[in-house]
Amino acid sequence: MKDTYRIFVEGIADKRFIEQLLESVFSQNIPSDNIIKTDGYTNLTATNKEQTFINEMLRTTDDGGINLVIFDADSNCERRRTELLDWKRRSKVDFELFLLPDNANSGELEDLLMQTINPVTQPVMECWNKYEESLKGVSLPWKGTLTLPAKKTRIYAYLEALLGPSRSEKEMIKEAKRDYKNENHWNLKAQALSNLIDFLKKNLSSINQDIQV
Repeated sequence: MKDTYRIFVEGIADKRFIEQLLESVFSQNIPSDNIIKTDGYTNLTATNKEQTFINEMLRTTDDGGINLVIFDADSNCERRRTELLDWKRRSKVDFELFLLPDNANSGELEDLLMQTINPVTQPVMECWNKYEESLKGVSLPWKGTLTLPAKKTRIYAYLEALLGPSRSEKEMIKEAKRDYKNENHWNLKAQALSNLIDFLKKNLSSINQDIQV
């Protein structure tokens, strides 16, 4: 795969996941520098950091390459799409856009990850779902209903249950160290990934005709 593309993502978890998904799809090592962490969509669209990303995109385009933006849809997929495409127009940059989890529905990376866990380990996630349901039934006199854990916490808990207690194994829980190619934990051929994989193949295979799709 040629070095004529840049993929802009939100956080370190997204960067790690997209990097390993690309390696799985194209069976090639992916230069980590080609995947750029923006630390959130507002840094791309609404802060003084945006010029850095504009310059990166313009440089890629000038080199004959392609920019991809893969961000969370969050609570409203179409609103987020409109915001990012408006920024694209205002900034006079060129990129293709995909919103997680599936480019159609609201959600984020963690929603996609929960659909790509190995079916054999699904009981671990079912236990967590029961835990959250139990929390919904608890009310404290000084607080009322409880705050449910963030979706990120689900992924941490899932991996902590599957990995061992050693320090090195605990490191593998962290977003920057996760092994999404570990087939005991994840299924990178899951149907939930089909839209994202199709997007990557469509936009990156044209860069190098040697890539088989």
